[in-house]
Parts: sequence; structure tokens; C-alpha cells
Amino acid sequence: MTNLSILNGFSSVKLKDLDSVKLMNRVDVKFAFNINKLSSILSDLTSNYNILSISNKKVQSYRSLYFDTSDNFFYLSHHNERVNRNKVRFREYLDSGLSFLEVKTKNNKGKTIKKRTSVPLIPNELSDVHKIFINDTIGKKLCLVPQQWIYFDRITFVDKMFTERLTIDINLKFSYASSLDNFENIVIAEIKKDKSTSSSFFTQIAKKNHILPTRISKYCMSTIKLNPNIKHNRFKRKLLLLNKLLQE
Repeated sequence: MTNLSILNGFSSVKLKDLDSVKLMNRVDVKFAFNINKLSSILSDLTSNYNILSISNKKVQSYRSLYFDTSDNFFYLSHHNERVNRNKVRFREYLDSGLSFLEVKTKNNKGKTIKKRTSVPLIPNELSDVHKIFINDTIGKKLCLVPQQWIYFDRITFVDKMFTERLTIDINLKFSYASSLDNFENIVIAEIKKDKSTSSSFFTQIAKKNHILPTRISKYCMSTIKLNPNIKHNRFKRKLLLLNKLLQE
């Protein structure tokens, strides 16, 4: 098990301090690696990043409920590499008590644009208000139903200049109906920054540890794990990578 006591060596920031780096219009770069590399990587980050602390907790718990059509339109749009594709989810930030309906769009320039609206809790089905928000955001009417739950713990960093956020997700679990699975030994790190900013220090640390950027979606990978018969030929390399990382 990874010793996270090293997190106490980071300078802390509060949730309100992240307002200047919300990056709702951003470029994302992801990395995946085995959790046995995490302690070493965290050690290298202490001088360049601050850590988010909420109620003195530096590891925050999240849960999300994803919605899609009954024939998996959003998933297949991602699989088939459609431009202007979307994801719809409710996300609960368990440590802050906040919940949001979020719509993420990857546009034809590769930018991720996220729009969200606050909700009191995660519902089992969409209300009329939710449907209007979603339809107005994605520009079409779709009949959406709940798909899988995804649970994970997140460590959030911000660089010293407050121009970049780095998230490190661990303890990834997912479920749909009675099916359960996980990628608990996989870490997914993500740099979130404006396209105009310079290269990230984390990229240098990843390269030092022989970790290359990869395009990976927790939603898509968990969809395949929970539904192995779904079309996924374009994701086979991603699955091979994850399986390789699990063996390290």
C-alpha cells in the first residue's frame, strides 16, 4: 500500500484558492501508471506544487453517476472518435458536500469544455430541469438513462504560479446493477491547463519515470470492464496498457 504521509510535506491551499485555475475551457493531458510508482513521484512534486486541503483532508472522495442512451451513444461517439462528443454525469464531492450535473464536451479543436449546474443530490433519473440543461448544452434531445457509478479518491495539486491543476486519482472502482470491478492498482494523473501555458513540470517527472501521456477515459474503460461484449476494438491498446500496468 502506498504511504501517503508524504502529502503532509506540501503547502496547502483551500478550495476557494482554486477559483483562479478552474480551467473550464482547457487542454487535458493524462497519464496512467502502477501505484507502486506513486510515492516516488509525489516526492518529486513537493517543491513545485501546492495541495488542496478540505477540512484538513488532502485526499478527497468522489462518486459519479454517468448517463447515456440505452444504445450507448456517448460511449460509441468516443470509441468512434467523433468530434464534439459529450459525457453527462452527476458528480458528488463527498468531502465538501457539493454535487453537480456536469456536461463535458470535447470539441473539434481538442479542447474540453465543461458546463455544470449545482444539484442538491444525485438523482436516479433526470428531471425536466436536468433535461433542459443537458439538451441546451449538447444541442440535441436524447433519451438518457443511468449507466455506471464510478468511485475514486483524488489528490489535487496546483502549481506555484496557479496556472495549472494536477489531479491524481487512485482507488478506482465502478459498478452497474450487480456488476462490480476496479482498477485499484492503477493511478490516473491528469494535467489541466490553458493551451497557452508552458509545459508542465509533472510532464518532466513522468518522463523521468518512463510514463508517457495517454488518452484514457475512466468512463470508457469501466464501460468495457462492466460490459465486455460492447464494441471496443479501438480501445484494445488501452486495455492492453492497463493490463500491463497491473502486472508491474
